[in-house]
Amino acid sequence: MSPFSARKVNDYDLYAGHAWYVPGVKGMFGLVGWFLLGALLGGIVQGILGLFMPAKAVLDYGMIVVYPVQFLPAMVYAAHQSQRNMLFGTGYALNNRHFQPWNGTLTALVTIILTYATMLVADLPNWWNMQLTMKSPIMARFYDLIMEAMKQMTGGPLWSSFLVVAIFAPVFEEWLCRGMVLRGLLKHMKPVWAIVVSALFFAVIHANPWQALNAFILGVVMGYVYYKTGSLLLTMLIHFLNNGTSVILSNIESLKDYDFWIDMMGGQTYMVAYAVAILALVGGLWFFSHIRLEHPWGNIDEVKAVDDETPSRV
Repeated sequence: MSPFSARKVNDYDLYAGHAWYVPGVKGMFGLVGWFLLGALLGGIVQGILGLFMPAKAVLDYGMIVVYPVQFLPAMVYAAHQSQRNMLFGTGYALNNRHFQPWNGTLTALVTIILTYATMLVADLPNWWNMQLTMKSPIMARFYDLIMEAMKQMTGGPLWSSFLVVAIFAPVFEEWLCRGMVLRGLLKHMKPVWAIVVSALFFAVIHANPWQALNAFILGVVMGYVYYKTGSLLLTMLIHFLNNGTSVILSNIESLKDYDFWIDMMGGQTYMVAYAVAILALVGGLWFFSHIRLEHPWGNIDEVKAVDDETPSRV
């Protein structure tokens, strides 16, 4: 048994308040409902900001306030359910540190390589998806609306866009999609289905077919990393690199008009890079496949309440 298998949750553990809520499929749909309520609340907050701030200021900085607000109802609900379940249920930590036989530094480095490999491998199916969907005038119009909505999130200064897209999104979306949904599903179904369903969940909350396909592919990879390591920080790192790279590239004048690596690189360079990315992706997954599983549901540790006087194994 791992030394982390029965550890206590301490007051400084930011995820401790949600450890005893382990949602299944029904709970996943419940979280969707609370997330939609949060989106409505975020819209109200944005409207209120518009009453007191110039329109440009709301466009540039409003999402710094609005984005976290969208997740508050789901987080409060999960905390309430966890507090109630703490009296009679078993808790499962949202963030764990299972890297054996590797160490944390090497695992983080491989994660970075795996992230960029996944981004490049996902580029071609995303490009095909764009070519197919844009043949429809309705979908083309929908795309224009989505792009306009994206400008609401990334249309401000680089620092505010980076804060929302590369910092806030990984923190809040990984809490929801891996920390709550995947962690819960791993206790209620086979791991492969838990990973796929959580990736679908991640895709659906992006609410458009262009981001959704990329989110699903990235979600499967992040789901496997989480299943093998239990580390929410690693999936946040993947999410950060993916989103942060996109924000930075979109602010480089010579590259901002390119949506895909295939258009940016072109021809033979792209094919060579794509082949290397496939090899790196396979190698990265091989690396994670060799991390030892401590539990049938993955490397997600059971936790005990702080008032439990049984000695901790940490």
